[in-house]
Amino acid sequence: MLACIAAFFMTLFSSCTGENIRPLGYTGAPLVILDTDLGSSTDDLFSMQMLYRYHDKGRCKLLGVVVDRMGENNAEIADVMNTYFGHADIPIGLERSGIANPQVWIDYSGLPQYRKADGSLMFERSIADYSTVPDGWKLYRKLLAEQPDHSVSIVSTGFVTALAQLLESEGDGYSPLNGVELVRQKVKCAYVMGGVFGESVESDYNFMQALDFSRRFFRLWPKDVDMVFSPGDVGDAIEYKPETVIGDISWTNVHPIKQVYMKCDCNTGQKMWDPLAVIQAVLGDELFKLSERGEVRLSPNGETIFTANPKGNCRYQLPGDSVWNVDMLWRIRKSVMML
Repeated sequence: MLACIAAFFMTLFSSCTGENIRPLGYTGAPLVILDTDLGSSTDDLFSMQMLYRYHDKGRCKLLGVVVDRMGENNAEIADVMNTYFGHADIPIGLERSGIANPQVWIDYSGLPQYRKADGSLMFERSIADYSTVPDGWKLYRKLLAEQPDHSVSIVSTGFVTALAQLLESEGDGYSPLNGVELVRQKVKCAYVMGGVFGESVESDYNFMQALDFSRRFFRLWPKDVDMVFSPGDVGDAIEYKPETVIGDISWTNVHPIKQVYMKCDCNTGQKMWDPLAVIQAVLGDELFKLSERGEVRLSPNGETIFTANPKGNCRYQLPGDSVWNVDMLWRIRKSVMML
């Protein structure tokens, strides 16, 4: 009887609001998988450090890191970051059949080989053989299968190559479900850095770099699993200048991000795009101004086309005012300053 009454009120609420009633599922600290194209823009590094800090403070649990830029050296960068910040136990997955030679904006590929004055390696790592690192889509399957239903927040700050491969995957020893059904059962929301919305009609960088994978991702992603996009124009006003980065890490020189900024030319117009997806995934929607609900499709030219629909699974962040921009930058800086 109680179940029937609850079902009645849920139906009534749905008909009154016009919104989808998505499963509430898991309500604990966000369970996060970071999907990142390490080895180019430095905002990926800040995203990782922020997640370590949130993890340490109990604000989230970082389940794993999927590196979607091919090359074992990029997995080694993730290992350096995990090890330096005390999280060698966080598993790493690597894209092995994605896009060859995507554009590199800031080349910090040498980070794992940085050395101290005595010639010894500056940064330790925890993995002896990077050929043993699983493919990114396989790590996704393992991690998702182990989590409660409707619990995982995926933060995608790079290409969607591994995600497309996950969606195309078949049942295996981790789960009998295919990739689409596994995502439908386990994922609460995907926070995707990318998209160009509003009056502008232009291609998105991340989606264009891997256009075929991106089309497959948009075609297969379940329409009843939420996605929030963080467009580039939202982060355009959030610039963490190189001299400020170096000054904020005045407490040590042996720091992977500081060393990248000391050794590489990072004065390239680098903005803090990626951390915005992390902040929303961990701290929630309340800090952000968001679009109405709708549906997003990808055009043949890599354009993200938004169509309003109150039952749609997609929203996107809207640019903030100057006060909001300062607040977002300060949140990133506090993580770097270990406050």
